[in-house]
Amino acid sequence: MNVAAALFRIYPVRDALRNAWEESKPGTQDAHEEGGFVLRNFAGNLEVHRWPKGVQANITVPPHPSCQFKQLDVVFSFHTHPNVSDEFLQEPSETDKRSVQEDPDLKGALYEGELVISQENIYLISPNGEVQELIKTSSFF
Repeated sequence: MNVAAALFRIYPVRDALRNAWEESKPGTQDAHEEGGFVLRNFAGNLEVHRWPKGVQANITVPPHPSCQFKQLDVVFSFHTHPNVSDEFLQEPSETDKRSVQEDPDLKGALYEGELVISQENIYLISPNGEVQELIKTSSFF
């Protein structure tokens, strides 16, 4: 089982990802991106820290020097793609891929990549920018 699949079995993390998806108001006029970091705490457990609310098709990632946030290692980053009309991509955009691939502070030994949660699928952008479809969103939530 890969690390991303194992992540889906950790219910506090799974619940936090579901909450981010629901709070992004998918498919509505108020749709906006939500996101955060999945961090490894000092006890070795995973916890989620949410970022400030984004806008319709953008979110600002807080500083994470040396792949750490609040002195905890970043294992995953994530954000939502809640806009479901044809004018918006559901899969990770080229900007999403470049942001992960070119961010020197997302190269930590524990960093697995960025999850992109969309209406249909949850994707993983690996640190090298490659995209993998992980799971149907409906079967995850």
